[in-house]
Amino acid sequence: MSSLLEHISITPDVLHGKPRVKNTRISVSMVLELLAAGHTVETICSEFYPDLSVDDVRACVAFANQFLQGESIHFAEEHRRPSIA
Repeated sequence: MSSLLEHISITPDVLHGKPRVKNTRISVSMVLELLAAGHTVETICSEFYPDLSVDDVRACVAFANQFLQGESIHFAEEHRRPSIA
């Protein structure tokens, strides 16, 4: 995974310091949003960001994974009103 993370760069003066694919202005979050929306890696590389490689997209996922490994994610419980009988 460390070699994939070499594809990611954080520079304070580019994209306000957001993590991005190295040598681009494409943020990790933009790539993750496309994946979350159901787009395939191939579609992202061919239709949305032709300058990205498959490894660039994988690096975005690897970065997010490493970032979250030490984080706890708490989902809000769904609050349901009691049914009126």
